[in-house]
Amino acid sequence: MTRPGSDGPGAPAGGAPGARPAALDGDGARARGGGLDVAGYLARSAAVAAALATRPGAAAVQRAAAVLAEALAAGRLVLFCGNGGSAGDAQHLAAELVGRYALERAPYRALALTTDSSVLTAVGNDYGFEQVFERQVRAMAGPGDVLVAITTSGRSANVVRAAEAATALGARVVALLGPERSPLDALAEVALHVEGETPGLVQQGHITVGQAMCGWVEATLAGQAPG
Repeated sequence: MTRPGSDGPGAPAGGAPGARPAALDGDGARARGGGLDVAGYLARSAAVAAALATRPGAAAVQRAAAVLAEALAAGRLVLFCGNGGSAGDAQHLAAELVGRYALERAPYRALALTTDSSVLTAVGNDYGFEQVFERQVRAMAGPGDVLVAITTSGRSANVVRAAEAATALGARVVALLGPERSPLDALAEVALHVEGETPGLVQQGHITVGQAMCGWVEATLAGQAPG
Protein backbone atom coordinates (compact mmCIF):
# COMPACT_ATOMS: atom_id res chain seq x y z
CA MET A 1 0.00 0.00 0.00
CA THR A 2 1.25 3.47 -0.84
CA ARG A 3 1.16 5.83 2.10
CA PRO A 4 -0.87 9.03 1.62
CA GLY A 5 1.06 11.76 -0.09
CA SER A 6 3.68 9.37 -1.45
CA ASP A 7 4.74 9.44 -5.10
CA GLY A 8 6.53 6.07 -5.04
CA PRO A 9 5.31 2.53 -5.58
CA GLY A 10 3.86 0.83 -2.53
CA ALA A 11 5.13 -2.20 -0.66
CA PRO A 12 3.25 -5.52 -0.91
CA ALA A 13 0.80 -6.29 1.86
CA GLY A 14 1.82 -8.94 4.38
CA GLY A 15 0.23 -12.37 4.60
CA ALA A 16 -0.15 -14.93 7.35
CA PRO A 17 2.78 -15.34 9.77
CA GLY A 18 5.47 -17.49 8.21
CA ALA A 19 3.82 -17.49 4.81
CA ARG A 20 5.79 -16.39 1.80
CA PRO A 21 3.81 -13.81 -0.22
CA ALA A 22 3.22 -14.41 -3.90
CA ALA A 23 5.47 -12.37 -6.16
CA LEU A 24 4.20 -8.96 -7.16
CA ASP A 25 5.21 -6.88 -10.12
CA GLY A 26 6.58 -3.35 -9.87
CA ASP A 27 3.08 -1.87 -9.79
CA GLY A 28 1.54 -4.28 -7.30
CA ALA A 29 -0.19 -6.65 -9.71
CA ARG A 30 0.00 -10.36 -8.90
CA ALA A 31 2.53 -12.09 -11.09
CA ARG A 32 2.12 -15.42 -12.82
CA GLY A 33 4.28 -18.35 -11.83
CA GLY A 34 6.12 -16.36 -9.17
CA GLY A 35 7.59 -13.91 -11.70
CA LEU A 36 6.78 -10.60 -13.32
CA ASP A 37 3.67 -10.63 -15.48
CA VAL A 38 5.33 -8.64 -18.22
CA ALA A 39 2.47 -9.00 -20.69
CA GLY A 40 -0.05 -7.80 -18.11
CA TYR A 41 2.11 -4.88 -17.10
CA LEU A 42 2.62 -3.77 -20.69
CA ALA A 43 -1.11 -4.03 -21.33
CA ARG A 44 -1.88 -1.82 -18.33
CA SER A 45 0.79 0.66 -19.42
CA ALA A 46 -0.67 0.80 -22.92
CA ALA A 47 -4.14 1.39 -21.48
CA VAL A 48 -2.87 4.35 -19.46
CA ALA A 49 -1.23 5.82 -22.57
CA ALA A 50 -4.41 5.38 -24.61
CA ALA A 51 -6.52 7.04 -21.90
CA LEU A 52 -4.43 10.25 -22.13
CA ALA A 53 -6.31 11.21 -25.28
CA THR A 54 -9.46 11.47 -23.14
CA ARG A 55 -8.08 12.53 -19.77
CA PRO A 56 -6.46 14.97 -19.60
CA GLY A 57 -6.98 15.24 -23.37
CA ALA A 58 -5.07 17.17 -26.02
CA ALA A 59 -6.88 20.47 -25.45
CA ALA A 60 -5.98 20.56 -21.75
CA VAL A 61 -2.34 19.64 -22.44
CA GLN A 62 -2.16 22.42 -25.02
CA ARG A 63 -3.63 24.93 -22.54
CA ALA A 64 -0.95 23.95 -20.03
CA ALA A 65 1.78 24.20 -22.67
CA ALA A 66 0.51 27.66 -23.61
CA VAL A 67 0.98 28.78 -19.99
CA LEU A 68 4.63 27.71 -20.17
CA ALA A 69 5.14 29.23 -23.63
CA GLU A 70 3.71 32.60 -22.59
CA ALA A 71 6.01 32.73 -19.58
CA LEU A 72 9.13 31.74 -21.51
CA ALA A 73 8.37 34.14 -24.36
CA ALA A 74 8.24 36.93 -21.77
CA GLY A 75 11.60 35.90 -20.31
CA ARG A 76 10.06 34.40 -17.20
CA LEU A 77 11.12 31.22 -15.36
CA VAL A 78 9.48 27.77 -15.31
CA LEU A 79 10.05 25.80 -12.10
CA PHE A 80 9.35 22.09 -11.64
CA CYS A 81 8.94 20.08 -8.43
CA GLY A 82 7.91 16.61 -7.28
CA ASN A 83 9.03 13.73 -5.06
CA GLY A 84 10.62 10.39 -5.91
CA GLY A 85 9.79 9.40 -9.47
CA SER A 86 8.08 12.76 -9.86
CA ALA A 87 11.38 14.43 -8.93
CA GLY A 88 12.93 12.53 -11.82
CA ASP A 89 10.16 13.80 -14.10
CA ALA A 90 10.75 17.36 -12.88
CA GLN A 91 14.43 17.12 -13.78
CA HIS A 92 13.71 15.42 -17.11
CA LEU A 93 11.25 18.10 -18.22
CA ALA A 94 13.45 20.98 -17.09
CA ALA A 95 16.25 19.44 -19.14
CA GLU A 96 14.01 19.27 -22.23
CA LEU A 97 13.51 23.04 -22.01
CA VAL A 98 17.07 24.06 -21.11
CA GLY A 99 18.56 21.67 -23.66
CA ARG A 100 16.34 20.79 -26.58
CA TYR A 101 13.43 18.51 -27.31
CA ALA A 102 13.50 18.13 -31.10
CA LEU A 103 14.56 21.47 -32.59
CA GLU A 104 17.82 23.39 -32.51
CA ARG A 105 17.03 26.66 -30.71
CA ALA A 106 18.03 28.92 -27.83
CA PRO A 107 17.73 27.50 -24.30
CA TYR A 108 14.64 28.29 -22.28
CA ARG A 109 14.65 29.34 -18.61
CA ALA A 110 13.67 26.27 -16.61
CA LEU A 111 14.79 24.82 -13.28
CA ALA A 112 13.98 21.70 -11.26
CA LEU A 113 13.72 22.39 -7.52
CA THR A 114 14.82 18.81 -6.78
CA THR A 115 18.51 18.96 -7.62
CA ASP A 116 20.32 21.10 -5.04
CA SER A 117 21.15 18.65 -2.25
CA SER A 118 22.45 21.38 0.06
CA VAL A 119 19.27 23.43 -0.21
CA LEU A 120 17.04 20.37 0.15
CA THR A 121 18.86 19.06 3.22
CA ALA A 122 19.32 22.45 4.85
CA VAL A 123 15.68 23.45 4.45
CA GLY A 124 14.51 19.96 5.37
CA ASN A 125 16.63 19.97 8.50
CA ASP A 126 15.97 23.55 9.60
CA TYR A 127 12.34 24.00 8.58
CA GLY A 128 10.94 20.54 7.74
CA PHE A 129 10.58 18.52 4.54
CA GLU A 130 7.21 20.07 3.78
CA GLN A 131 9.00 23.37 3.04
CA VAL A 132 11.78 22.14 0.75
CA PHE A 133 10.03 23.38 -2.41
CA GLU A 134 8.02 26.21 -0.87
CA ARG A 135 11.11 28.05 0.35
CA GLN A 136 12.78 27.76 -3.07
CA VAL A 137 9.64 29.10 -4.75
CA ARG A 138 9.60 32.02 -2.35
CA ALA A 139 13.26 32.70 -3.17
CA MET A 140 13.00 32.47 -6.96
CA ALA A 141 9.45 32.92 -8.25
CA GLY A 142 7.60 36.07 -9.07
CA PRO A 143 4.67 37.34 -11.13
CA GLY A 144 4.52 35.70 -14.55
CA ASP A 145 6.71 32.72 -13.62
CA VAL A 146 5.25 29.20 -13.73
CA LEU A 147 5.44 26.31 -11.27
CA VAL A 148 4.82 22.83 -12.67
CA ALA A 149 3.73 20.80 -9.63
CA ILE A 150 3.94 17.03 -10.08
CA THR A 151 2.35 14.56 -7.65
CA THR A 152 0.72 11.21 -8.41
CA SER A 153 -1.30 11.27 -5.20
CA GLY A 154 -2.21 14.93 -5.53
CA ARG A 155 -1.61 15.32 -1.82
CA SER A 156 2.16 15.64 -1.38
CA ALA A 157 2.36 18.37 1.26
CA ASN A 158 5.60 19.92 0.00
CA VAL A 159 4.24 20.16 -3.55
CA VAL A 160 0.93 21.66 -2.40
CA ARG A 161 2.75 24.21 -0.24
CA ALA A 162 4.97 25.16 -3.17
CA ALA A 163 1.87 25.80 -5.28
CA GLU A 164 0.33 27.88 -2.51
CA ALA A 165 3.50 29.99 -2.32
CA ALA A 166 3.61 30.37 -6.10
CA THR A 167 0.04 31.66 -6.32
CA ALA A 168 0.64 34.06 -3.43
CA LEU A 169 3.59 35.50 -5.36
CA GLY A 170 1.59 35.92 -8.56
CA ALA A 171 3.15 32.96 -10.37
CA ARG A 172 1.01 30.59 -12.42
CA VAL A 173 0.65 26.89 -11.59
CA VAL A 174 0.28 23.84 -13.83
CA ALA A 175 -0.31 20.53 -12.03
CA LEU A 176 0.33 16.96 -13.18
CA LEU A 177 -1.88 14.72 -11.03
CA GLY A 178 -3.25 11.21 -10.67
CA PRO A 179 -6.92 10.30 -11.15
CA GLU A 180 -8.23 11.68 -7.84
CA ARG A 181 -9.22 15.25 -7.04
CA SER A 182 -6.49 17.22 -5.29
CA PRO A 183 -5.98 20.48 -3.40
CA LEU A 184 -4.01 21.48 -6.49
CA ASP A 185 -7.21 21.55 -8.54
CA ALA A 186 -8.09 24.79 -6.78
CA LEU A 187 -4.56 26.23 -7.04
CA ALA A 188 -3.58 25.35 -10.59
CA GLU A 189 -4.52 27.31 -13.69
CA VAL A 190 -4.48 23.98 -15.52
CA ALA A 191 -4.70 20.63 -13.68
CA LEU A 192 -3.84 17.61 -15.81
CA HIS A 193 -5.22 14.37 -14.35
CA VAL A 194 -3.84 11.03 -15.53
CA GLU A 195 -5.75 7.78 -15.11
CA GLY A 196 -3.76 4.96 -13.52
CA GLU A 197 -4.31 2.51 -10.69
CA THR A 198 -0.78 2.78 -9.30
CA PRO A 199 1.82 5.56 -8.92
CA GLY A 200 4.14 3.95 -11.46
CA LEU A 201 1.49 3.90 -14.17
CA VAL A 202 0.49 7.49 -13.42
CA GLN A 203 4.14 8.53 -13.70
CA GLN A 204 4.28 7.00 -17.17
CA GLY A 205 1.36 9.20 -18.12
CA HIS A 206 3.01 12.24 -16.55
CA ILE A 207 6.20 12.00 -18.57
CA THR A 208 4.21 11.49 -21.79
CA VAL A 209 2.07 14.55 -21.06
CA GLY A 210 5.14 16.52 -19.98
CA GLN A 211 7.04 15.76 -23.15
CA ALA A 212 3.99 16.70 -25.24
CA MET A 213 3.96 20.04 -23.42
CA CYS A 214 7.67 20.59 -24.05
CA GLY A 215 7.30 19.70 -27.72
CA TRP A 216 4.41 22.14 -28.13
CA VAL A 217 6.33 24.89 -26.34
CA GLU A 218 9.39 24.36 -28.49
CA ALA A 219 7.44 24.30 -31.77
CA THR A 220 5.61 27.46 -30.75
CA LEU A 221 8.62 29.46 -29.57
CA ALA A 222 11.37 28.26 -31.90
CA GLY A 223 10.50 30.84 -34.53
CA GLN A 224 10.80 33.62 -31.95
CA ALA A 225 13.96 32.41 -30.21
CA PRO A 226 17.31 33.77 -31.47
CA GLY A 227 20.05 31.44 -32.59
